Amino acid sequence: MSEILAAVGAILAGFVILIWSADRFVTGAAATAKNLGMSPMLIGLTIVSIGTSAPEMLVSGIASYTGAGGLAIGNILGSNIANIGLVLGATALIAPLPVKTGLMRKELPLLLAVTVIAGLLLVDGELDRIDGTVLAIGLVIVLILFARFQRYADPDEIAHEEEALPDLPQSRALLWLMIGLVLLAASSRLLVWGATEIATSLGVSDLIIGLTIVAIGTSLPELAASITSAIKGHHDIAIGNIVGSNIFNLLAVMAIPGLIQPITFDTEVLWRDYSTVLLFTLALLAFAYLMERGKINRFEGCLLLSGYSSYLGLLYYTASA
Repeated sequence: MSEILAAVGAILAGFVILIWSADRFVTGAAATAKNLGMSPMLIGLTIVSIGTSAPEMLVSGIASYTGAGGLAIGNILGSNIANIGLVLGATALIAPLPVKTGLMRKELPLLLAVTVIAGLLLVDGELDRIDGTVLAIGLVIVLILFARFQRYADPDEIAHEEEALPDLPQSRALLWLMIGLVLLAASSRLLVWGATEIATSLGVSDLIIGLTIVAIGTSLPELAASITSAIKGHHDIAIGNIVGSNIFNLLAVMAIPGLIQPITFDTEVLWRDYSTVLLFTLALLAFAYLMERGKINRFEGCLLLSGYSSYLGLLYYTASA
């Protein structure tokens, strides 16, 4: 009992420190790049975009390195499921989410393409270094495409991004960068240890823990940011953040375990977990294109939350079978 309590404490502490340190890391890195003369567009495309996926990247990388491959793959797929089913579903209940035309023509089809490619790489039941290399190359291509998208972005959006960049002295920016990086690594290690201890104590696989507890925990920043944006009336930000996060999870985050240490997994990861990622992605496109064009309403939000609840029920059923 004491071991489980210690593991739960480690997970809770790991989540709190992980979220805080990721924010400090992004702030320090963005301010450092700004002080060195990097353009706001490039900062947004690289440091901020990848930095906001830092929790998933560190957790999956450390999990793979320590031999908890199921936790790594579960965190990646589970985060994408939670981002659409839980985060977008809950946010849409607060306020309808408009889908901008640019997002419908560019980022959403790109998300579907990345999801399909990731599935093709996973179909052999292994995530190896070749797969990791392909995903890393895909990340570079996506960053180039995002740069092209930004050239034709709304000037008001670009101005807003420039204003949002932190303005810190170089010494303070470097301090936050280093503190954030060190605490990110430490909290990720603490979180992975707690998760694997709970999996061992309860007799469930680290895959299930990764798909549920860890995935929801690493999606908390997106949940908080999306709900806050909806409350403040910035409804269009929420869906863009989720689409970008899911793309980076499948490319940047999934590439790391494959490059560090090849992972093999059971077929249930494909038919149960990856299929759910694909279904949620298709549902998101259907809501954006086919229902009330350009808007995800409370009804669709309820459907997403219901789908996520059903998926958790499926996990419980298959884990206890």
